Amino acid sequence: METKHKIELLGMDIQALEKYLLSLGEPKFRASQIYTWIYRKQVSSFYEMSDIPKELRARLDESAQISIPRVLKQRVSQDGTRKFLMEMNDKKKVETVVIPQSRDKHTRYSLCISTQVGCPVGCAFCATGQSGFQRNLAAYEMVGQVLGSRRELAKRLKTPDETLITNIVYMGMGEPMLNYEAMVESIRILNDHRGINIGQRHITVSTAGDVKGIERLAGEDLQVTLAISLHASNDELRSQLIPLNRKYPLHELMQAVKYYVDQTHRRVTFEYIMLDDVNIALEDAQALIKLVKPVLANVNLIPYNEVSGLEFRKPSSSAVSRFFGWLKEGGLEVTLREERGADIEAACGQLSARRDRKVR
Repeated sequence: METKHKIELLGMDIQALEKYLLSLGEPKFRASQIYTWIYRKQVSSFYEMSDIPKELRARLDESAQISIPRVLKQRVSQDGTRKFLMEMNDKKKVETVVIPQSRDKHTRYSLCISTQVGCPVGCAFCATGQSGFQRNLAAYEMVGQVLGSRRELAKRLKTPDETLITNIVYMGMGEPMLNYEAMVESIRILNDHRGINIGQRHITVSTAGDVKGIERLAGEDLQVTLAISLHASNDELRSQLIPLNRKYPLHELMQAVKYYVDQTHRRVTFEYIMLDDVNIALEDAQALIKLVKPVLANVNLIPYNEVSGLEFRKPSSSAVSRFFGWLKEGGLEVTLREERGADIEAACGQLSARRDRKVR
């Protein structure tokens, strides 16, 4: 027996929902009601939509669906970071990380979401790339990670607060720029004040250096933060660490960054993973200063989070302090990222949804 194809309502904006409800012979205002249930209350069952007539709820259940991904497993770090293993409709799985912004009991959270199942870039130090690439996520699946995380967090913390998650970072599994259209579509849905209502300046898009994506993002009239995974300031080392550098070497990347800054007047963040005995010598600092100083940018240093099976090691705290000091003395705007979630493999570069990994 053939299964009837259902219309996916998650990912629709208000105009698309209105069009769909009109096609069913329903008034437009029903779209606003359903929009609120989906995006403000993260409800995926039509039967919970108490202000919708029962007959319409039954019709919607027959013809449509709201595919908020379910959380299969959860791990909680000692610092309060939570990692969710989420399952999509086709049984593909991604990891999503919820990070508390402070130690306060009533803190808000940042959410690190995935844009692909696996990753095709294959950075040498990253667990996600080692697990291979399976497919791109749709915009509704990215939005679904936010709603699913918010629902799970509210349940775990026993609070109905709709504003628990205030910041979104496209820095989970995958390279966002290689799934560009879906990523931008999801940003616009997350930003809509009638729904999830995450401010554009509270959204960060991270890239390993996809020049075409950076140039396209410059023309989107978005006030998001662009973060670029740099990790080396010479082409030889960067190509070893990030294979994408062979396609877009540093001089092309920096031209794209300057273009982005000129178009948007937004400061760019360069992410720099500190690898012991690899990229934190004095000459690395000097080259990094020379490369970044002409640009409106800051550098975010990330001590490496070790991944089982990979040869890279985390530097000592004294080595981290020394490298940080050199960059500050050189006139760069520098921050040092506080390690979050490493004890549950939820830190930068540690995400992977392979089935053979233990997720408690």
